[in-house]
Amino acid sequence: MCKYAMVKYKSHYACFNCCKTFKRRLWVDIKKGDEAGKEAKCPECAQLMANMGKDFEAPKKDNLKAWAHIKNLYSVGVTFHSCGCTGPGYIPQDTERLIAYLQELHQDYHKQLNFWRERHEPTNEREIARDKSKNWNYITQIPVDAKSKKGSVVNEDAKNYWIGRIKDVEQKLFQIQNTAGKV
Repeated sequence: MCKYAMVKYKSHYACFNCCKTFKRRLWVDIKKGDEAGKEAKCPECAQLMANMGKDFEAPKKDNLKAWAHIKNLYSVGVTFHSCGCTGPGYIPQDTERLIAYLQELHQDYHKQLNFWRERHEPTNEREIARDKSKNWNYITQIPVDAKSKKGSVVNEDAKNYWIGRIKDVEQKLFQIQNTAGKV
């Protein structure tokens, strides 16, 4: 059973300037969905706060290194959102682990891209069925909207997908390495 299915939990909002977190009232409780997308501002400094999710646990206010790491995580899109069943997934505990994690993802994405570059594209039903059976671990990594109605994947679509993922990880790595150098 999903942890958040029965009760409405509030997300944690973090202010990186004040090194504090706040929970915000749900707009559903106030005005039946009016202004549901309104941004949250810090009650102390009035800066925009980051929605870190329901599973976020804030470090102590005086732990500036941990707060800088949380800010780095948020800057590359790592937050603590989940449905409550399994938690938010792997969250690197420091900048070095975050960089190592992103570099590992980068390598994995290149392996995926190499597979699609070398793959013989199936042309008939029999080859498609054999390809699905043999290469299911690569095919299942491609989003449904990039597949044909029969479930097969065009090599060019898969290559474009993985090139996009590689560029995204490279951008995140560049961003983290630049901010890590400034700390």
